[in-house]
Amino acid sequence: MTERKYPIGIQTFSRIIREGYLYVDKTDLVWELQHFAKFVFLSRPRRFGKSLLSSTLESYYLGEKELFNGLKIMKYENDWDNYPVIHLDLSMGKGQANAEELRSTLLWLLQPLADIYGKKEYETSPGKLLTGIITRAQQQTGRQAVIIIDEYDAPLLEVLHKKDVLEDMRNVMQEFYLPLKSNERNIKFCFITGITKFSQLSIFSTINNLKNVSMNPRFSAICGITEQEVRTVFKKEIIQMSKEYNCSSGDMFQKIKDMYDGYHFSAKSEDIYNPYSLLNAFADNKLTSEWFATGTPSFLIEQLKRFHTDITSLEKLEVMSTAFDRPTEDMEDALPLLYQAGYLTIKDYDRLSDVYTLSFPNNEVRTGIHKGLPSDSGGH
Repeated sequence: MTERKYPIGIQTFSRIIREGYLYVDKTDLVWELQHFAKFVFLSRPRRFGKSLLSSTLESYYLGEKELFNGLKIMKYENDWDNYPVIHLDLSMGKGQANAEELRSTLLWLLQPLADIYGKKEYETSPGKLLTGIITRAQQQTGRQAVIIIDEYDAPLLEVLHKKDVLEDMRNVMQEFYLPLKSNERNIKFCFITGITKFSQLSIFSTINNLKNVSMNPRFSAICGITEQEVRTVFKKEIIQMSKEYNCSSGDMFQKIKDMYDGYHFSAKSEDIYNPYSLLNAFADNKLTSEWFATGTPSFLIEQLKRFHTDITSLEKLEVMSTAFDRPTEDMEDALPLLYQAGYLTIKDYDRLSDVYTLSFPNNEVRTGIHKGLPSDSGGH
């Protein structure tokens, strides 16, 4: 077995670098991303590296230059200024039963930042406290704040099918996110990640300057591992695995490609491999279905049940581009969530008709969705 350390389950950039874990260098795209727009949104499926990307941005804006030695970003960056970073992981807000619980959880998430930058008595709501933190961070450091919000949609996804609860909780989230627009002058950069696109939950209606790069070909490879990276970075692993499967390295690469490749996040996207499954396969020297084995999200199962989705119809779907931005509350089928959750991907695009062809990305998902989804979801 290889002696390389694979960062399976490790999402902190500084730890990966300092402890010598394998890092597939995306820092050139990180540099390009934060020069592309001031307010950026990126959606990707679960376990696709969103949290690692968020952590990399945090280290960059903290000016931790030593972590980036030898990486691509060193060709572009000279300043390495240190900014106050407000980094929030809203996956901690999963499982809230009602709006009041969600409100309390958001205040709890903000408390460590309030300990650093202070808190006023009247800052009793998440939005008011976030506003105060952003303002004081700028005042106390003399630099604009950097906002990083990971899994912004996590608190709401599990209650999509509960309209009354969803509406109340969405109001809490709207109040929480409002400062991102009203405090624009105090913000250097704002990066938000999630599974669903921002229009799907209608909570970013007040942030009209948020740039959605989820389907921008310039950033299609910023999460996940490209085919070129698989061929070069993991060349030794492919050779090693080929011995286990008693085949040529070329045949082994094709087996890996069939199992984990196939994700496309724009009409002109490179071939993207699932990083979580790929790293597990190389760590175990075996083709496994780790991504699907971690479980189908409960919000997706509920939507498949709601729309009586026939999974046999998912081998090839032709949809207009507008299908990707349909508000979740008004969905007519589960297609938008299936795409954003990584169970479907773009296989082709007809520019004249503006029609995308969607299908399962690879054998891991195809096999898993037929075996793993509950029988009452509508599948056969």
